[in-house]
Amino acid sequence: MTDSVRAFLRNVATGIKDSILGIGTISKLDARIQQKREEQRRRRASGALAQRRAQSEERKLDNDPKVASRIFQCCAWNGGVFWLSLFLFYRVFIPLLQALTAKIIGDPSLHGSVWSWLEFILTSVFSALWVLPLFVLSKIVNAIWFQDIADLAFEVSGCKAQPFPSVSKIIADMLFNLLLQALFLIQGMIVSLFPIDAIGQMVSLLHMSLLYSLYCFEYRWFNHGIEMHQRLSNIERNWPYYFGFGLPMALLTALPSSYIISGCLFSILFPLFIISANEAKTPSKLFHFQLRLFSVVVLISNKFFHKTVHLQSSLTSSPSSEKLCSPHTSPTRQRSLPTQ
Repeated sequence: MTDSVRAFLRNVATGIKDSILGIGTISKLDARIQQKREEQRRRRASGALAQRRAQSEERKLDNDPKVASRIFQCCAWNGGVFWLSLFLFYRVFIPLLQALTAKIIGDPSLHGSVWSWLEFILTSVFSALWVLPLFVLSKIVNAIWFQDIADLAFEVSGCKAQPFPSVSKIIADMLFNLLLQALFLIQGMIVSLFPIDAIGQMVSLLHMSLLYSLYCFEYRWFNHGIEMHQRLSNIERNWPYYFGFGLPMALLTALPSSYIISGCLFSILFPLFIISANEAKTPSKLFHFQLRLFSVVVLISNKFFHKTVHLQSSLTSSPSSEKLCSPHTSPTRQRSLPTQ
């Protein structure tokens, strides 16, 4: 029992250390990427044709995004544009307009009824015409920037990205991944309603920490060709480490009461933790027991995918058509790949 507690605390502390200290490598990351590219160009540029090709590639690579610039863009967009616009509207514009209308109307009771309708109309219009479109746009832009940051960070490792066998498997993996993460998020919200509030909040924090670790390590594991079921196995078999790794971001994003503000904060912090996940040295020794928190959502996701594939094959098949075996399999039943 004592050994288990020590191992748990040690792994949690290691995860927290890796998640925080890994951020410090950002300042040196671009230089390391440039050095790695220079070494690759020197190895390839042996002949005249190879040298011209290397010069052409050098000009192209000079225009590639840098890690620091991408992180700055994420912070400027999510913090300087999105978060600042919300702050100015709700903390500056609305209070000033309320005070101005109170002076103009004069009668407190009349002003109260007028202001309740005016505030509702203004916030509804602002949400519909600014917050919602900007939120959707931010999701798309952030996804592109997050991928750029992850690819640049992975380039430093010197490993070659392992392609998935087919486009259909990539799409199936992504859809299964999205469904599973959404269900796991719902599971975390449900356990937070446990009658004993302290226990509910702790278990919910465990869920969010593991989910954020999955988010951060997903880019690294995807580039290594590790499929979804193996990623979940990595999380469950070393859950104290991944709990510690995701804990700082889970705590910071839980501070704001607004979902939108929490989303902005997540988008600012997430690129930093992608770098940390890429630099992290995950434990080679497994924890004493596996925590199967993903079992229920994996079961539901598998059943949903099986029904969807069965329904699709029923709709597309006809008596005159040749019946073929479906190539689609559940992502959780695919061949295991080595853990990275």
